[in-house]
Amino acid sequence: MLSLNEINALTQNLVAQSGNNTVQIDQIEDLRNVIRFHEHRYYILNEPLLGDTEYDLLFNTLKKLEAANPILITPDSPTQRVGVDLNKNFANVHHLVPMLSLENSYDADDLLDWDRKNKETLKLNRIQYCIEPKFDGASISLIYENDYLVRGATRGDGVMGDDITNNIKQIKSIPLSAAFAKHNIQQIEIRGEVLLNKKNFYDFNKQLEAQNLPPLANPRNAAAGSLRMKDPKEVKKRNLEAFLYHVSFFNPVTNAPVEDLSSHSNSLNLLWNLGFKSPKNEMKVCHTIEEVIDYCFAYESKRDDLPYEIDGMVIKVDPLEHQDALGMTTHHPRWAMAYKFKARQATSILKNVEFQVGRTGSITPVAKIDPVGIGGVTVGSISLFNEDVIREKDLMIGDTVLVERAGDVIPYIVKSLPELRNENCQPIIFPTNCPVCNSPLVKPLDEAVWRCVNYHCSAQIVERMIHFTSKDAMDIRGLGDSIIRKFYELKFLTDIPGIYTLPFEQIGQLEGFGAKSVQNLKTAIEQSKTQSLNRLIFALGIRYVGETTAKTLANAVSNLYDLKDWTVERLQSLEDVGPKVANSVFEFFQNPINLQLIDQLQHVGVDIQQKSTVQVDGNLTGVTFLFTGTLSKLKRSDAEALVEQHGGKLLSGVSSKLNFLVAGEDAGSKLEKAKKLSTVKIISEDEFLSMINR
Repeated sequence: MLSLNEINALTQNLVAQSGNNTVQIDQIEDLRNVIRFHEHRYYILNEPLLGDTEYDLLFNTLKKLEAANPILITPDSPTQRVGVDLNKNFANVHHLVPMLSLENSYDADDLLDWDRKNKETLKLNRIQYCIEPKFDGASISLIYENDYLVRGATRGDGVMGDDITNNIKQIKSIPLSAAFAKHNIQQIEIRGEVLLNKKNFYDFNKQLEAQNLPPLANPRNAAAGSLRMKDPKEVKKRNLEAFLYHVSFFNPVTNAPVEDLSSHSNSLNLLWNLGFKSPKNEMKVCHTIEEVIDYCFAYESKRDDLPYEIDGMVIKVDPLEHQDALGMTTHHPRWAMAYKFKARQATSILKNVEFQVGRTGSITPVAKIDPVGIGGVTVGSISLFNEDVIREKDLMIGDTVLVERAGDVIPYIVKSLPELRNENCQPIIFPTNCPVCNSPLVKPLDEAVWRCVNYHCSAQIVERMIHFTSKDAMDIRGLGDSIIRKFYELKFLTDIPGIYTLPFEQIGQLEGFGAKSVQNLKTAIEQSKTQSLNRLIFALGIRYVGETTAKTLANAVSNLYDLKDWTVERLQSLEDVGPKVANSVFEFFQNPINLQLIDQLQHVGVDIQQKSTVQVDGNLTGVTFLFTGTLSKLKRSDAEALVEQHGGKLLSGVSSKLNFLVAGEDAGSKLEKAKKLSTVKIISEDEFLSMINR
């Protein structure tokens, strides 16, 4: 190992020779090592010792030498980061060990309870923990074999991810090789997070603005999107970096134990010493859970001062033998816990309130605030839901308001700050007439929402068409929100049946509509005519009828017209259809305007018949289910499909008819309601999958 002085002397010598083009072939490995050294100083330590010009001189000299002597190129040469081909598709690859989720905690009590359970399982009075930041980026998995990087992959579904090896090689904080063999490691899988730090994010958005291109939304999305770009050269321009924070699997060269991997903290030190950007300097080994809690609180206070985004801390039982003893579920390791920071907040000025009209005539007030950055996202518009919210929060135009991103995702106004209010602030006047068609608004006694009851209101017409063509309804690709609005303005489209008689010749003359896109739109519209009856019922936009209730209604009839003869009482006899839903469905099918719509759809060829179905008998026959919260392994639609495939039934709400509520992460009011009903059993996603597989 050369000393720093020797490296500097060698660097200066090679820089001088590069400038004179006198570097020799026998110096090629010295040149590579010097470049690797300076990349490590720059990308890992953030302590560069070499200017950009000198670095480029060395790098270009190496490229020339290798181009003249290709037999001397090695897989880990710094020049091999540069991708030469576009990736048309990313292959799916299996992780050596599944990339599980983490169980979340939001306060000290959660951590204390977790610590208690760990002690009980391990039969210990004290447990050593390792705590580190929870980086807010894109998860990756790296595999090294015989010291060389052989694969990089996205998290994917946790079992399989996309092979993004070429793009991973553009991240200079990820070594192309590392001396694992010296530590008795032949193969190793490492987990990490790819980030775009705040400065690089800001600088890149400035470049985009200079080119009149839209800016990136936030560093997390920018990092994730960068990893799946087709051209590795474009990935390189993003200046991504990666923190490698976990060894998930390794194969030793010999049967001797690998002491460097006997604990999580040791593994972070090993990765750092081998040239990886591990959170070695950010981690802390704690001997009590109280130390862990104190460190979480301290780190949260300096969150905004960090050069990168984090959304919490990760606490892991440190000794690997204790991790093995605690084991894991199919969802998360029992030996790790994520402590989530409080949601991001900021203050801004409420400049105005706009009133938007939905497809059922609901009037939604939307606050327009001075744009403010919260958690890497610029927020300028926030839904206020209804008039009652405005009154409850005591909001006025001109108020200073506290804004938060719920779950670091959805923005909402927490409260106004009336102590900062001045004489220029004005009350928010809720309209008495529709802001689009000027019809008088109506507020039913049992609702909090004002509505425009003019069926022909242009705003409602457009919103109904957008809902009708949406993915979960008739799924007409190519007829998105903006296209429908454009066609409506051009009078190509004035109602839902008009979707099936669009003037394609005129559309083909519009900018952006070539022959292929027009043909694709024609095909999508034609295919939608044969969608299942439950999709059509959902697409009609009947109030209170979601996807599950639409299936219930479709399964009860042979033809859509049958529903016009159903009474409220008969509708209520259906599983999961209560008085509110029954009355809404009844009123819809008694309305001549809606029956005319169905006539027109049938006339243009839309199938209104229920396809023949075979009654499924399975291990869930006769059992009712409802899903709430975020599932980690399955999409909600896939989980619901599994219920039906095994003979079970889906409900749309919590009631005495519900047998099982499957609760995922961030479950809300449905979970609280289910807890009050002794007849409802609350289960996890893993327990649900066990029921399916038994």
